[in-house]
Amino acid sequence: MNSFEINKIVAAVIITVLVVLGISKISNVIYDKESAVVAYKVEAPEGSTAQVSTETTIDLTSFFALGDIIHGEKVFKKCAACHSIAEEAGNKIGPKLWNVMFRPVASITDYKYSKSLSDYKKEWNWEEINGFLTKPSKWIKGNKMGFTGLKDERDRASVILYLNQNSNNPKPLP
Repeated sequence: MNSFEINKIVAAVIITVLVVLGISKISNVIYDKESAVVAYKVEAPEGSTAQVSTETTIDLTSFFALGDIIHGEKVFKKCAACHSIAEEAGNKIGPKLWNVMFRPVASITDYKYSKSLSDYKKEWNWEEINGFLTKPSKWIKGNKMGFTGLKDERDRASVILYLNQNSNNPKPLP
């Protein structure tokens, strides 16, 4: 190998190093790391403690405007594998849901509820049923319902309207 070949190899290595370092310097100039904001610090008011709430506040009027009973009947077919909705129907894998709105949770006497549902001393109001239908396992931890939930607000609003309609005394919407 003669000296001319060695010079070409050394020059190629030096040029490669200079190009890599040059690109690094140019990118530092283009993208100013010093002024980039990665995150914002949120200060909690003094004297407050952070609390995690399982309840959410929603505007029920606009929420129910998304849904309709006919769509709710279609979406309820997902629920019908485990729940009946007719007044004269009995329990299936899950309790029957006739007249479920505004009744106490775990109040069907001829159905064996999980301990977590039996201990949950609330009633199925608009907010409770919405939270439960969003993700049952998260809303009431330890319940035995295997349903993953309804993520779509229109689907949940429609199912709640459908459940409310299937009652001896449907409640007026808020």
